[in-house]
Amino acid sequence: MRQQFLRRAALGVSLALAGLSAQANDADGVKIGVLTDMAGVTADATGRGSVEAARLAIEELGGSVLGKPVALVSGDHQHRPDIGSGMVRKWYDTDGVDVVVDVPNSSVALAVQGIAREKKKLVLFSSPGTTALTQAQCSPYGVQWTYTTYALSRGTATAVVKEGNKRWFILASDYAFGKQLAADTETVVKANGGEVVGTVFHPLNASDFASFLLQAQASKAQIIAVANAGGDTISAIKQAAEFGIASGGQKLAAMLLLLTDVHSLGLQAAQHTYLTVPSYWDMNDGTRAFSKKFEARLGRPPTFLQAGVYSSVRHYLRAVQAAGTTDSDAVMAKMKSMPIDDPFSLNARIREDGLVVRDMMLAQVKSPDQSKAPWDYYNIVRTIPGDSLAWPLSESQCPLVKK
Repeated sequence: MRQQFLRRAALGVSLALAGLSAQANDADGVKIGVLTDMAGVTADATGRGSVEAARLAIEELGGSVLGKPVALVSGDHQHRPDIGSGMVRKWYDTDGVDVVVDVPNSSVALAVQGIAREKKKLVLFSSPGTTALTQAQCSPYGVQWTYTTYALSRGTATAVVKEGNKRWFILASDYAFGKQLAADTETVVKANGGEVVGTVFHPLNASDFASFLLQAQASKAQIIAVANAGGDTISAIKQAAEFGIASGGQKLAAMLLLLTDVHSLGLQAAQHTYLTVPSYWDMNDGTRAFSKKFEARLGRPPTFLQAGVYSSVRHYLRAVQAAGTTDSDAVMAKMKSMPIDDPFSLNARIREDGLVVRDMMLAQVKSPDQSKAPWDYYNIVRTIPGDSLAWPLSESQCPLVKK
C-alpha cells in the first residue's frame, strides 16, 4: 500500500509539473522554431523564404495569441541530422520553443521526429517528403504538411506512363528522400504497366552527373526520372541537356520540381515538363495576394514548400487560440478537428496518422512564348483528388491508426 501511495503521489507530482509547464508556456506566449536550409541544396526553395512565410502567417493573425506575443526563431541544420537534432533539443529544452516547422531533408526530419516524440512537442513538416514520417515512424506530435514522395510519384508517373512511356530509368539522390521517391516511382510505373530498367543513386549536392547520365543513356529508357531536389535537380537537368538526352529521343520527368528550379533552368530548358504540385502562387485571388506580400520581401513568389510553412504556422496558431493553451496534446487535437483554411490548401485535412491529405494539381511547364509575366511558369492540367494521392489507412504502418 505504501508503494502504491508513493506511485500515486509521484504521478500526481508529474501531472502537476506538466500542468505548471503548460501554464508557464501559455504565460510566455508562443515560440515557433523554423528549422531550415540557409545555404545548401534546398536554400532557394526553403531557407530565408520559409522564415518569412512563417513571419507573414504570424503577422496575418495579429502577432499574438491568447493575449501574448508570438516569437520566431530559426536555424540552419546544414543537412546534418546531428546538427538539426542538437538544435531542436536545445529549442525544446531551454529556449521554450513550442513547435518546429519546415525541416527540409528527410534524414534530418526523421531525427527531429524522434526528439519531438520524446519531448511531447509539436513538429510540422512542410519540406521533407519521406513517407516514413507518417508511416512506420509516425508520431502523435508530428504532421506531414505539404506533400509526400508517394503523392508526387503517383501524380507525375501515372500521367507520363499513360502517355505510352513504359521504359523508365531512375536517377535519385542517395539519402532517405531520394530512395523513397525512387521506390515510390518504381511502384507506380509498374502498377501502370511500365518497367524500370535501371536505378542509380548520386550523393547529395553532387556537381558531376556525367557517369549517372551515361548509364541512363545506355539503358535506352524512354523516360529518365530525376528523383532529387533543389540544386541537384537543376544540375542533373542542365547536364542532361549538355549530353543531348532530349535530342537522343529520351525524355526527363522531374519527380520533385519547384518554382525556383524552373526559374534557374529557364523555360527553354524546362518547357513541357510534367510535375505534380500541392499549390501554386497563381492559383486564386488568395494565393496571389499572399504572394504579392511575400514577393515584396523576397523578390519572387513562394515555392510550395514555403507556402506550406505559411499554411502550417497559420493553422497551428488558430488551433492554439481555439484550444486556449499551448499544451501539445490539446493543440494537436484541435488541429486535427479544425478544417485547414488557407488559400494554398485545397480540401485539406489532417488524418489520424499525421498526414495532411490535400488535392494537388498536375502541371506542365510553359514554353517561353506561353509565359506572359515574370514567374508565370505553369499550365494547370487538372486537379488530382487528395484521396488518390494518399495510401489507404487500411494499409498504414502507423501505430496510431486503428484497424
